Amino acid sequence: MLLAIDIGNTNIVIGVFQGKILSQHWKIQAGREKTCDEYAVTLLHMFALSGVAVEEIRDVIISSVVPPLTPVFQELSRKRFNIKPMVVGPGLKTGMSILYENPLEVGADRIVSSVAAFAKYGGPTIIVDFGTATTFDAISEEGEYLGGAIAPGIQIAAEALSQKTAKLPRIEIKVPKKAIGRTTVSSMQSGLYFGYIGLVTNIINKFKDELGGGTKVIATGGFASLISENIDRIDIQERHLVLEGLRILHERNTP
Repeated sequence: MLLAIDIGNTNIVIGVFQGKILSQHWKIQAGREKTCDEYAVTLLHMFALSGVAVEEIRDVIISSVVPPLTPVFQELSRKRFNIKPMVVGPGLKTGMSILYENPLEVGADRIVSSVAAFAKYGGPTIIVDFGTATTFDAISEEGEYLGGAIAPGIQIAAEALSQKTAKLPRIEIKVPKKAIGRTTVSSMQSGLYFGYIGLVTNIINKFKDELGGGTKVIATGGFASLISENIDRIDIQERHLVLEGLRILHERNTP
């Protein structure tokens, strides 16, 4: 079995693959102050609840955009599974040309998602990842990573409203019943939700203008299902795109 770990700023997504099949997956909150042992307790508890035996894990691959947590999970892999993990970064074969001016600036999760998207759907392709930040990545017809755009995530925008104003509360992000809010909360929900749909739609349109016809748009990330339902430009939702990309990269880098 392959253990795939995607470390994000807000959440850590973990998957177990039996061959090409994602048999188990979990999401836990990322905490930079947590130790290897604390994460191990959580992971092993999830293993026990799901019937996954530690000794069945043969390989580990890690993608991380939180540098302090990368060595924590490397240590976890060595201590709990006796495995030196594969880490997405320089030296790992992706099978994809990175046309960013400085390829090292591209987040590991963005490359992993792009690899999975092109492997499954070809190109040209746009990947919209609704995470802590909302990222847009463009893949050419030939499978080149062209670049993208980065915007604040909708949760960040909601938190900024409540933290930077004296009278606006924290709110739940959900689809408003109407665009014209009749309360402070419904007005905030309208501005955030419909404003975000406008942001995402406009960037997708700009990308499509540059990529040309036949471009597919794939949505992934924690808020994908909530936001995508009102954006007709999005063709496909892929809940586990990063985990699938980690599996593909592991295959490409295993003798």
